[in-house]
Amino acid sequence: MSAPLRVVLDTNVVLSALVFGAGMAGRLRLGWQQGVFVPLVSTATVQELIRVLAYPKFRLSRLEQDELLADYLPPTQAVRIPQLRPTVPECRDPLDVPFMHLAVAGKAKVLVSGDRDLLALADVFEKTSGCLIVNLDSFHRVYSLPPEEYTLARIKEFDDAEAKLARLMQTSKSQNKN
Repeated sequence: MSAPLRVVLDTNVVLSALVFGAGMAGRLRLGWQQGVFVPLVSTATVQELIRVLAYPKFRLSRLEQDELLADYLPPTQAVRIPQLRPTVPECRDPLDVPFMHLAVAGKAKVLVSGDRDLLALADVFEKTSGCLIVNLDSFHRVYSLPPEEYTLARIKEFDDAEAKLARLMQTSKSQNKN
């Protein structure tokens, strides 16, 4: 049996899974709970999650925040980021850099994010680190694939097929109205 896929989850993705928990985010949570993949964490990424869980807009008590962390942290694997940080592409948002450091240091195959700044770096990051940066939808479409099939070209195939299906469905709806 192969080892679970090593994945970095950006704070926005973890937050959606923990706080909102429906749809794709809920399936993501189930995936880490069932050991389908192993989320990687570092001191910096956990600190970011703790900081964001305390935002007043979520109205989470300290006990609720602790319970959410207790759900997420046990199945994760902690990665020590070396003193000499891994080389990563320059990013507009400095809060995103620790996730790229984690992906490189932890030898992650995929970094899942909804952050536009990170997603914009997908091509260059894959070329320099071998790690994909994908959104949650793309991750769900492909995370059951063997690691050797994780490439941007493979994800593009899924995106293209999904777009074609959407066009066909739209055409079908239009024809049914006439």
